[in-house]
Amino acid sequence: MPADEGTDADLAGLADAGLARWVAEVRQAGGPSWREAGAAALRQHSRRRAAARPPGPALPLVRDLSTADDGRPGLPLRLYRPANEPRPLVLYLHGGGFVLGDLESHDSICRRLALIADVAVLAVDYRRAPEHPGPAAVDDAVTAFGWAQGRPDELGAMAAAGIGLAGDSAGGALALIASVRLRAGGTPAAALLLAYPNADMTLSEPSLREEGHGWGLEADDVRWSVAQWIPDPARRADAELSPVHAELAGLPPTVIATAEHDPLRDEGGTLARLMCGAGVNVLLVPHPGLVHGFLGLAHISAAAGRAGDELFGRFGSLLREDGGGASS
Repeated sequence: MPADEGTDADLAGLADAGLARWVAEVRQAGGPSWREAGAAALRQHSRRRAAARPPGPALPLVRDLSTADDGRPGLPLRLYRPANEPRPLVLYLHGGGFVLGDLESHDSICRRLALIADVAVLAVDYRRAPEHPGPAAVDDAVTAFGWAQGRPDELGAMAAAGIGLAGDSAGGALALIASVRLRAGGTPAAALLLAYPNADMTLSEPSLREEGHGWGLEADDVRWSVAQWIPDPARRADAELSPVHAELAGLPPTVIATAEHDPLRDEGGTLARLMCGAGVNVLLVPHPGLVHGFLGLAHISAAAGRAGDELFGRFGSLLREDGGGASS
């Protein structure tokens, strides 16, 4: 939002002063839209932000891996282990509007998830749009899941607990769609964590209008990013690409987090209602006074940090219920 568009009176409703300062700075800074900047410039800016961010917590083991086999190229992966002993394994799919993000942008988030949930985390550097439109990233998530299933000892995973799927924003959409495909293939995920997910690629929910300006994620940036991942508008209600249009029955226990001042807020709420109606064990956790991307804002907002810690703790508990929470 340009500096002369509106006032900052609404910042008083944010969760704490640190977040209010950050939102005010975002509004003041202005700058080109994602559509104007383009993928290359956005990725460069994302790398600079990641390099400037404080490091996440230290862990006993953090190691870069790859699905490469027999000399063939593979997916870059990063393993995070909170202990030397086996733990439930979670596959993490980063956010970034299907266009941005990588192993570095979400390194701190994955470290916190591993430590607080007490799980091993395997982050996936999936292919991004527009070079690789959907469902390429979902293909990569399913490939990484299968690769991990065959290597529990190497990854420090508790094989009996299954493998959980987690993701934020676009990564939340990918985790849900991958889970649908895995269920159909007979290798279901153990549990899902979807943080402020992109859930409706038709972008039909009212929060896109109500919260789409001045809170750190602009509605037009969302529209542009979805268009990169699904160039054909006729496919944006496709069950293989849009979570709220998928067949949701039989999915594993799920935690969905939303934020009050997020253009995607209502998408997460609608997805939770649809999953509940389909018989899925789903917990919707709304976060008043927070914004999209709060998992990555712990260094500027204590409230965002606490919210992320509580969310990761809930998910860790869910993975351990009933021997890992695996569902078929």
